[in-house]
Amino acid sequence: MISRGFDNAECEARTKRAQEKLASQDLAGLLLMTEPDIRYFTGFHTLFWQSPTRPWFLFVPQTGKPIAIIPEIGAALMAQSWIDDIRCWSAPTPDDDGLSLLYDLLSPIEARGQKIGMLKGHETSLRMPLQDFETLCARLPNLILEDATEIVRSLRVVKTPAEIEKLRHICAIGSASFADVPNFIEKGMPLEEVFRQFRITALGHGADDVPYLVGAAGQGGYVDVISPPSRRPLQDGDILMLDTGATWDGYFCDFDRNFAIGSADDEAKRAYDVLWQATQAGLEAAKPGNSCADLFHAMAKITKQIDPTGGDIGRFGHGLGMQLTEQPSHAAFDHRIIEQGMVLTLEPSLSYGNGHMMVHEENILITDTGAELLTTRASETLPIICT
Repeated sequence: MISRGFDNAECEARTKRAQEKLASQDLAGLLLMTEPDIRYFTGFHTLFWQSPTRPWFLFVPQTGKPIAIIPEIGAALMAQSWIDDIRCWSAPTPDDDGLSLLYDLLSPIEARGQKIGMLKGHETSLRMPLQDFETLCARLPNLILEDATEIVRSLRVVKTPAEIEKLRHICAIGSASFADVPNFIEKGMPLEEVFRQFRITALGHGADDVPYLVGAAGQGGYVDVISPPSRRPLQDGDILMLDTGATWDGYFCDFDRNFAIGSADDEAKRAYDVLWQATQAGLEAAKPGNSCADLFHAMAKITKQIDPTGGDIGRFGHGLGMQLTEQPSHAAFDHRIIEQGMVLTLEPSLSYGNGHMMVHEENILITDTGAELLTTRASETLPIICT
């Protein structure tokens, strides 16, 4: 049976790989603040991150174990990890939410004229009040903060066997949930009830949560894929799309399925067929040595049969793991080389008909020879249900 969490050796190995990169760039350490990055090196997993009240910090030195600077409320859970040095304060304390502890940690590094890394790049964020960060910088005016985004990203884009096991498990749960959709969908059902029943189904199959579920339904197709569900009842001729990000032990699946309610017109069937072919082209191009841009162009070449613009969503898939969307992006601008161990989504989209759009998504693992589907592949033809 698949186990939850990670053993200490897993987190130690991740940290050692990061420290080798820190040494190569002459960085004394790495300061982290966001949930997935802290969890990656410690295994610290809690839903308490949903609260924005308290900042959390982890410092990965060039040698030795990471140092946690966290609110007292997290001390007991962090102590269950492999981390020994846990420095806490009674939080929230708006006048000094961990700043003194950070200063005590970083001031010797500043005194030695050393540099530390922080995540400054695309898809990163500063998870502490800006005024606190400015105060810290003012108190440490000679501390050099280098961009270490690629250090962490290069580690996280390639999943470990233990991570892949969890991703495989949640993708199987998502696939089983989609297979059940025809069993609970019926004409006249409000879209919001469809969403509710899908969540119940996914939980019943073993998902821990379904924090992300979007979709749409409309005559002949849909025009938007991110709005909350309405109370509009499903009707004959609707195209229904559901896109789920269900989780198990903190890891996401992220894929969608399209269904026709009662019947489907030729335009919708054609759009679905082209997207299925585009996904197939993506599967064939998703191999070590190709770039994410190569993967995008392989899919875009097919979608242009209907949509000459090549889609306006900006990319045709992304990385997947502890976050619903991770680096890299399958887009013309992303030339990152695909590597064995990456877990990716293939997500071609197109516009068709009278302002309609359609999206198709699968989750894959990159092996030494190419792509392995983690999701059960969607039907080759548009499924027509509720007939």
